[in-house]
Amino acid sequence: MKLKKGDEVKVVLGKDKGKVGKIEKILPKEEKVLVGGVNQYKRHIKGKSSGQKSEIITLTKPLPVASVALICPKCHKITRIGFSSKGGSASGGKLEKGKLRFCKKCNKLI
Repeated sequence: MKLKKGDEVKVVLGKDKGKVGKIEKILPKEEKVLVGGVNQYKRHIKGKSSGQKSEIITLTKPLPVASVALICPKCHKITRIGFSSKGGSASGGKLEKGKLRFCKKCNKLI
């Protein structure tokens, strides 16, 4: 999955189109992400007979990955994510190995 927890995303499809939020949780098997403050629903909970009060709670439901787009932290535009497999590129004085994510618009590492 190209998105990670903590990435800032913008909703591009659905009832919350245009809203921006950070990813709180990723559900890779279902290909869904949980974005804070987006796709919220109200639900009524009945009070039990033991004296508990009934209440209305707010649930945040997960969104499909296809409904969100990453906002690049460098250029602050909606972008797609590319991968580069550089063996050891120096960025900020430390060596990074493996797959590196980069913005397809500004070509900077994410």
